[in-house]
Amino acid sequence: MIMQNKVELLAPAGNLEKMKIALNYGADAVYGGTSTFSLRIRSGKEFDMESYAAGIEYAHERGKKVYSTVNSFPFNSQMKLYENHIAKIAELKPDALIVSSPGVVKIAAKIAPDIPIHLSTQANVMNAMDAEVYYDLGVKRIIVAREISLKDCEAIKNHIPDLELEIFVHGSMCFAYSGRCLISSLQTGRVPNRGSCANDCRFPYEIYAHNPESGTTFRLDEEEGIGTYIMNAKDMNMASHVDEILKSGVIDSLKIEGRTKSPYYAGVVTKAYRHAIDDYYANDFDASRYQREIGTTQNRGFTDAYLLSRPFDRNDTESNEFSIQYGTHQVAGLVLEDGLSWKCKDKTCVGDRVEIVLPVGASVDLVDNDVGSIEEINGQYWLTFKKMVSTTGKEFECIHSGDLNDIKLPTKLPGYTILRREIAEALEKKGLTEVSTPMKQEQEAKATIKDLK
Repeated sequence: MIMQNKVELLAPAGNLEKMKIALNYGADAVYGGTSTFSLRIRSGKEFDMESYAAGIEYAHERGKKVYSTVNSFPFNSQMKLYENHIAKIAELKPDALIVSSPGVVKIAAKIAPDIPIHLSTQANVMNAMDAEVYYDLGVKRIIVAREISLKDCEAIKNHIPDLELEIFVHGSMCFAYSGRCLISSLQTGRVPNRGSCANDCRFPYEIYAHNPESGTTFRLDEEEGIGTYIMNAKDMNMASHVDEILKSGVIDSLKIEGRTKSPYYAGVVTKAYRHAIDDYYANDFDASRYQREIGTTQNRGFTDAYLLSRPFDRNDTESNEFSIQYGTHQVAGLVLEDGLSWKCKDKTCVGDRVEIVLPVGASVDLVDNDVGSIEEINGQYWLTFKKMVSTTGKEFECIHSGDLNDIKLPTKLPGYTILRREIAEALEKKGLTEVSTPMKQEQEAKATIKDLK
């Protein structure tokens, strides 16, 4: 077995707030970038050079790393712009540049020779021969294709021991080969490989057959209600297999997908994998603990994908009945960085009790005053609101999602603490039940059709 240091936990940073949350919830490193030449234009727009530089400084002050995404595929007309952008990013001193193509590898090595190069999963490396080509070009780390197996990772590591390997362990999976998709480009003009994917693979589709000779078109309904979301891959979830991955000794970094996902996702999923990694090294690994937390997030259903089994060995990686579903919990609020107040993310009223989710290593004082009380029940902290008052002195009976007022806390909490409630309670506040939501109705209708058949 190859000996290695403790594995790195790498989390998404869609903007400065999510970067800070990921770092506070246990990430060793984060990845992200400005919209220029990044494969996540939407999230990148939330970073300008100034805020991105602030994020890098924030991470470095805490001994953490930032990997800069410059991983789209440039056209000839863009090469000079690409070079200028890499030069500007290099001035901010990120800990690595994530790029996708051999040409950009050469450009990055020339412009920023002191910054390590990480090869994006978009390069689709799945074998030792391809890995060697990029290693010879100067690539320090390869983010392998999401279709790779752990055995193939072992083969690459044994062939090139000095090459770092990074794998995705959680988040959205592409219908196409590690993101090399043209569907969105054809249907909406938004080019996935240029960073503007419209997620067309998540849409519901109906299949038709057309006879060009007769002009006849008819819908294929042989299995009505099944396979509507024919390209909708389930979300990867490898939390239960972190122990197997680390036992292999060949993986240097575990990566969470999700730069466009919510701050709640960034915090809770990062924290779950932080505990999984730390528990493994402490000989206290328990998959059920991590899955409970991951299950609180919205998802498309979960799959452990292909790392431990080949694509042709399974047929359960597509979510055929819905595009996305609620997790078990809903965010009620997010504590601001100073820890003195919070912003509402879901309707919250005087008398409500919400669960407190703390950043990694943080603690909270138990209090009971006129603003509210914090109590501990079975190792979990709960906050009950007795008064809703803003930092400017305005009182409310209820605060609604999107309200811009900063609401006082009964005591100082760690910055970026999450306040949440179970989904049933959140829906009830909206006058809904889980059964009445569009997500659930869609699933129930399809289940009924199956039963009738």
